[in-house]
Amino acid sequence: MKYILVTGGVISGIGKGIIASSIGTILKSCGLRVTAIKIDPYINIDAGTFSPYEHGEVFVLNDGGEVDLDLGNYERFLDINLYKDNNITTGKIYQHVINKERHGDYLGKTVQVVPHITDAVQEWVMNQAKVPVDDDRKEPQICVIELGGTIGDIEGMPFVEAFRQFQFKAKRENFCNIHVSLVPQPNATGEQKTKPTQNSVRALRGLGLSPDLIVCRSAKPIEMAVKEKISMFCHVEPEQVIFIHDVSSTYRVPILLEEQGIIKYFKQRLNLPIDDQPSDLLMKWKKMACRYERLLKVCSIALVGKYTKLSDCYASVFKALEHSALAINYKLDLMYIDSTELERSTEAENSVKYHQAWHKLCKADGILVPGGFGIRGTEGKLQAISWARTKKKPFLGVCLGMQLAVVEFARNCLNWEDANSTEFDPDTKNPVV
Repeated sequence: MKYILVTGGVISGIGKGIIASSIGTILKSCGLRVTAIKIDPYINIDAGTFSPYEHGEVFVLNDGGEVDLDLGNYERFLDINLYKDNNITTGKIYQHVINKERHGDYLGKTVQVVPHITDAVQEWVMNQAKVPVDDDRKEPQICVIELGGTIGDIEGMPFVEAFRQFQFKAKRENFCNIHVSLVPQPNATGEQKTKPTQNSVRALRGLGLSPDLIVCRSAKPIEMAVKEKISMFCHVEPEQVIFIHDVSSTYRVPILLEEQGIIKYFKQRLNLPIDDQPSDLLMKWKKMACRYERLLKVCSIALVGKYTKLSDCYASVFKALEHSALAINYKLDLMYIDSTELERSTEAENSVKYHQAWHKLCKADGILVPGGFGIRGTEGKLQAISWARTKKKPFLGVCLGMQLAVVEFARNCLNWEDANSTEFDPDTKNPVV
């Protein structure tokens, strides 16, 4: 088994999930079987109890596991089916160790972060890496592990220590560390700054891990002089410094990585039985990315939800719509509409917001109402659903959106004025949901 650990520096939300997914895609295109693990250092057992504004949407796996949205990226990029144990959290690890201690498995020893927590992390990774995730049910050959958060975070320390030990257990030819860092470009000078990356790599080395590849994220393409400076100050060869600037779509990222010789590097570094050239799968990927950028026809969809301030709250809905649009050669224009802004109360408080929201809704080609919890904003969703039905606009209700469509039909077509879901009104005479 080969292990590729992806760590992040400088800031969180730098794109480690897309980098990890893209690396997996490239290796899968070379004919290798790839699996993925996401480590989240928070103490929650899983992502199921999070507000969508904390970490974006909760991604639900086939086995019912409620996990981080990065596992959704892995499944989409790699075309695999992951399990709840592919998402490791501090809460899961501590719960596992405490259960063993209560059972007497440690034979009276003092249970500590080192070695018991760190050993549990390593065992979990080694066991889960072997679980088949493809349709052919064969054991994976490569495991891409993404360590959430930022190097230096206090809650991530036990995991970093676990992998410091693990690199020796796995042996050098089977373990590789990729560090994703930020190269900012302040407007005042317009100069790309390498100091944050230098400090981040120094912190990583101080904790006992040395990066094999440094992936530099930036707003604009990075100059060669910057690459050489990072190479010199971070003690790596220039070819070990990879640049990923902001691109029009995430589908470009595997292509940028491949163009910078990452296949050749992995082949040598991990002694992989692959060719230097990309396969047909990556060629198809390139064609798809080019096609995505050349789309001219636009399809506008109004997403009427409650958590519209953060687009990651509806990541899977957005991706499903985007893939569907791409399949029929349309560019998706997804308009996020806060359902509370469609309500009469908003008209009284802020008529500009109210009319802007309705203007967006009216010009959409279709309307999608996604899931949600609690009564806030449901009246606005019902208004949008009623408008879609009466104006014969294409409509899709998902989860709560589907339930509210039933409520709307019962109220306005069957004249059951108090029709409702028992979630919102336990005493309704017409509990249609």
